[in-house]
Amino acid sequence: MENKNNDLVKSQETLIRFLLGKKKQILIITFIISLGSIVVSLLITPLYLSTAIVFPAATSSVSFSEQRNAKSAAMDFGEEEQTEQLVQILQSSRIRDKIISQFKLMSHYGIDNNDINKYYKLKEDYNGHFSFERTRYGSIKIDVLDEDPELAAKMANKIVDLIDTVKNDMISERTIPAFEVNRRKKVQMERERDSILSCLDSLASLGVIALDVRSNLFQAYVDSKNPADREELKRKIEINMKYGAKYDGLEYMRNEKTVKLEDFRISYEQAESDANTKFNHKFIVERAVIADRKEKPKRMIIVFIATIAGFVLSVFSLLLFEKYKELSK
Repeated sequence: MENKNNDLVKSQETLIRFLLGKKKQILIITFIISLGSIVVSLLITPLYLSTAIVFPAATSSVSFSEQRNAKSAAMDFGEEEQTEQLVQILQSSRIRDKIISQFKLMSHYGIDNNDINKYYKLKEDYNGHFSFERTRYGSIKIDVLDEDPELAAKMANKIVDLIDTVKNDMISERTIPAFEVNRRKKVQMERERDSILSCLDSLASLGVIALDVRSNLFQAYVDSKNPADREELKRKIEINMKYGAKYDGLEYMRNEKTVKLEDFRISYEQAESDANTKFNHKFIVERAVIADRKEKPKRMIIVFIATIAGFVLSVFSLLLFEKYKELSK
């Protein structure tokens, strides 16, 4: 054990003596790499960061149901599920394509329109400059990096505005067809009800009356002393006996259709609201402002890391070269 410790101490002493003997070369290599990192960091185009923060809304519709959930009020903030959904929308191609088109990012990022990989490069550049992150408070942070600080703020705020546009478009793709189905169903039910009412009016014009009044015709016939009145009552009794059952059936169907149509009205109004209302789906906590100082590159960090790496590389290279000379002998 003592021999191992002695060997370790000797190795350390040998390494220290070697480093001291090669300190000039190490310092030169480290200085050259450090100087190169300074030049490179100065050549890197500075990027400015603009940040917007939004909260998702808890609901995207007005509820006409009496059993509506109290947590779905229009003034409530969304929870984790709504936040994750909104992040997915922000990361979607719907928003990305609109931003790329409006701000002409292909030419802004210097991508050749004839490049066969232009869409891949454009997507990579976009993902490198735009980020959407859920914060620990349940909000969403929208970060945009660009060499133009004013443009970065404009794009961040445009994304905030596009949240409602894109989500409303997605909702309309489902709610408008659903509303059309409800509208056709409502028209059909009203047409059937009106047809029944028309038949009832036709029977009523012949003298057919409701069941609760019809029984009085017989008593009126018995009590009548006037031959003309008795003849008229007899005619009415015969008509009601002939068409009374049909009238009762139509009246029952009319009542059923009226009840169903009234119950259906809530569903129809809900579908109409969902299809035609354009909602605000977020609460804006903070809009993006023009940055007055760059976010990247961190030149001091680059130079520091490069200097450390240069020192390690110089030591490793000199040790490797020294070992090579020993093996050559």
